[in-house]
Amino acid sequence: MSTTTASLSGTKTVKKDSVAEIIAASMVGTAIEFYDNYCYSIAAASYFGTIFFTTVAKSNPALATLMSFVTFAVSFLARPFGSMLFGHFGDKMGRKKTLVIALLTMGISTFVVGLLPGYEQIGAWAVVILCLCRACQGVGLAGEWSGAALVATENAPDDKRALYGSFPNLGAPIGFFCAYGINLLLTTHLSKAQMIAYGWRIPFLLSAVLVIVGLYVRARMSETPVFRKAAEEKRIVRHPLRSLVPYWKQVVLGTLAMGITYTLFYTLGTWSLSYGVSGLGFKQSEYLAMQMVSVFFFAAFIIVGCLWADKAGRKKVLIATTAVTAIFSFFAPALLQHNVASIMVFLCLGFVLMGGLFGPSGAYLPELFPTNVRYSGAGLSYNLAAIFGGAFAPSLATWLVEKYGIMSVGWYLAVMSVIALIALFLIKESKDMDYTR
Repeated sequence: MSTTTASLSGTKTVKKDSVAEIIAASMVGTAIEFYDNYCYSIAAASYFGTIFFTTVAKSNPALATLMSFVTFAVSFLARPFGSMLFGHFGDKMGRKKTLVIALLTMGISTFVVGLLPGYEQIGAWAVVILCLCRACQGVGLAGEWSGAALVATENAPDDKRALYGSFPNLGAPIGFFCAYGINLLLTTHLSKAQMIAYGWRIPFLLSAVLVIVGLYVRARMSETPVFRKAAEEKRIVRHPLRSLVPYWKQVVLGTLAMGITYTLFYTLGTWSLSYGVSGLGFKQSEYLAMQMVSVFFFAAFIIVGCLWADKAGRKKVLIATTAVTAIFSFFAPALLQHNVASIMVFLCLGFVLMGGLFGPSGAYLPELFPTNVRYSGAGLSYNLAAIFGGAFAPSLATWLVEKYGIMSVGWYLAVMSVIALIALFLIKESKDMDYTR
């Protein structure tokens, strides 16, 4: 494994992975994380209502879809427990070992979902087991992003920390593209009946290939130099979660600031797919294809946002992008009509903003916490934001549209944007934090 050396203190040097190895190690798990989530979100929006809520689907398909979106939320509800568990060991034992275990937990849970029998085979137990798998998936997912972000940023030069923090976040569009691409391929060649019968399982089972690749990459990576330095200087604490208590304001404000990121993302990626097909009359393959094109804007603006954040500061970039998201919220619903051009504007603009929000967070959240509680603090903020902003976004948007009409989705995004802006203004600028402390 090719490595370079880096000096952390005095003349002592420590082994440091190459940039290519840092990119691979930080990006692979996040790509699998988002691949798993997208596969589930597509299945929840399109098939799980029929497969796991069969009786309800026969009389009320919309209610069955809403119930399948509730199972989607189970993973998010499990995340805080996962972030506390993996945060404890990540801050105590190191980033590498913890990330390997998180990846295994996540991968096995996803694979098992692809093997589950439906309601017609085992009745309500199908839903129970599905929720259990989804909870285990959430526990594994919780330990992934924060650890991957630390692998990237704790190896980064001070003036490129946001750019390095983009490496794990770029896993999101990669996972999105793979999940939606496989589902597009399947829906193009299989009928709706075939997808419900067995086709929906294929993306979940294919995740095993990604997990094997991820484990190989993670097994070869080195521990981050920042954590090694902290261990050598005896700054590792026995009870990281207890040591995190004085930083509760950072956890709360980080959660609120990140909430709009998740709300926007699952409105674009999950709810709009369901609404586009059932409400606007697009074919599943048509809407998936439009989403696959728009995800390139997501990837590009993750990088643009991070380059900007390294120059101007994370907080300024996040405030500016969140403010534009609030403006976007007011005209976004008008774009949701059976018109390819208007849908592409909705998706592409939405994912541009998503990239600007999500990209800098890879550096911003970890910078709020010192080394000995960084895994726990960043992970808890990120995963609580997943609940606050994303867990119920598809089901809440579905309910709002049913009750108040399409404009209510815009108000939902606007409220979440305002909450995020208030939190960002209350958070102290962290660009110049000593990252080795």
